Amino acid sequence: MSAISQRIEPRQQDIGFVVRRLLPVRGMRSVGPFVFLDHMGPAYFVAAGTAGDVRPHPHIGLATVTYLSQGAMMHRDSLGTVQRIEPGAINLMVAGRGIVHSERIPADIRAASVAVEGLQMWLALPQTLERCQPAFYHYPAAVLPQHDFERGSVQLLIGTAFGMVSPVKTFSPTLYAAWQLQGGGVLSLPQDVAERALYLIEGEVQVDGEVIRAGELVILSDSARELRASACVQGVIFGGAALDGPRYLDWNFVASDKALLAAARDDWQAGRFAMVPGESEFIPLPA
Repeated sequence: MSAISQRIEPRQQDIGFVVRRLLPVRGMRSVGPFVFLDHMGPAYFVAAGTAGDVRPHPHIGLATVTYLSQGAMMHRDSLGTVQRIEPGAINLMVAGRGIVHSERIPADIRAASVAVEGLQMWLALPQTLERCQPAFYHYPAAVLPQHDFERGSVQLLIGTAFGMVSPVKTFSPTLYAAWQLQGGGVLSLPQDVAERALYLIEGEVQVDGEVIRAGELVILSDSARELRASACVQGVIFGGAALDGPRYLDWNFVASDKALLAAARDDWQAGRFAMVPGESEFIPLPA
């Protein structure tokens, strides 16, 4: 049995800067609770102006997970949160019944022409929590467990795996880990995860002898056991328990009921969402 059940190539999207979108795609709408994956950057932004800033926009029914490998971003939301995120940390924003946020490039990052790169992911909330109160959590890199081993390391971002437990809040069984291998490095894959995917950020790696190249997202079969590297390589593995029913995506909204999507569109159009304090800009509802 092949270790890889599906290979997914990125599609370029322009959100003010170019990102590589990997989820959702036709035939693969989710991996565990993860319903969205963008690889941002690496991108450089001019010192003057707002290029790269993501203006205030709304979400429902999901939790956003932001993880950077380079640079920094400044998060603001309608709860009044102001939180800078830097490499190795996790920003977890729970939209629930509705939240609005912006993500902007800090002035010092612009002035120093520092590259910004990272992964933006969405977790679909369980149906019982879709309409929960919104919340925001920040986890510095120092509180996220990391295991260094011969010719490699793994940082556990969410869940329980590799003999570690992450402090990041979960809503259903979830796995998210960032890993690096040097030439000759081997990483055993967690086996007690219902659905697993691997995204390769840099380099080339073998999964049970099958080659994966940078930029590929692969859905792992139940038989996938280990990664082997012949040179320096890095990526993430993520997944978890299957969703408790179908999810529908409409713009920035996620829900198990299409009526909730329609209501959210109407609320944003009519200005009924709470806005980000101190921000006057916003992204209009697309046609």
